[in-house]
Amino acid sequence: MTISLQHFTKMYGEQKAVDNISFDIKKGEVVGFLGPNGAGKSTTMKFLTGYIDATEGSATICGMEHNKENSIAIKRRIGYLPESNPHYSEMYVKEYLTFLAEVHQIPSSEINEAVDQMIEQIGLKQEMHKKIGNLSKGYKQRVGLVQAMIHKPDIMILDEPTSGLDPNQIVDIRGLIKSYGKDKTILLSTHIMQEVEAMCDRVIIINRGKIVADESLDTLRAQYPTLNLEEVFRTLTQAPAQEA
Repeated sequence: MTISLQHFTKMYGEQKAVDNISFDIKKGEVVGFLGPNGAGKSTTMKFLTGYIDATEGSATICGMEHNKENSIAIKRRIGYLPESNPHYSEMYVKEYLTFLAEVHQIPSSEINEAVDQMIEQIGLKQEMHKKIGNLSKGYKQRVGLVQAMIHKPDIMILDEPTSGLDPNQIVDIRGLIKSYGKDKTILLSTHIMQEVEAMCDRVIIINRGKIVADESLDTLRAQYPTLNLEEVFRTLTQAPAQEA
């Protein structure tokens, strides 16, 4: 498995944000990670990417145990787009992406080609000489996607990847993520059920820190034949999560 999360629990003081969850994701899967606000999605993503520690539990990423000794090696294998999408507002788009390529230690002879290729794929060609701070929200989100993909990671963890995009941009980015996921591993969080149906093979639904569903889309449809995905989500998350 590319990602294996085992019995992960995270406490913030006396508050249990995530409660003993486990899942495995293999290469080539695009998995939707769904849940209401405050359910524990971002906390789980932050743990997998090495930004926070677990209170209890463990993870294996690309065959490496998730610990301090392997932290840098694991981060090199992951592309992460957090919900906040941080960036350097005073840097120009191409300048910023070139800087990131250098940070990821892409060979200097390959940087220009790698940056130009990503700018073309994500649709930033008309914006590449602008300062990031002057971009619209949608184009800032595209810059965030490039920074997550520039080093061609084995795993992409994306928190609301199409936030702020217009309908045409959403279709383009959906196709890019789906294509990228054919031989990679993608875990994405979104509140938009159409995104899940367009991109994902499987969904994990978390409610109040516990997993309440982990199924393929086809299995969920068979289990709830009269409901659409949004209705299934509401059914599973309106009631308190049950003990496993």
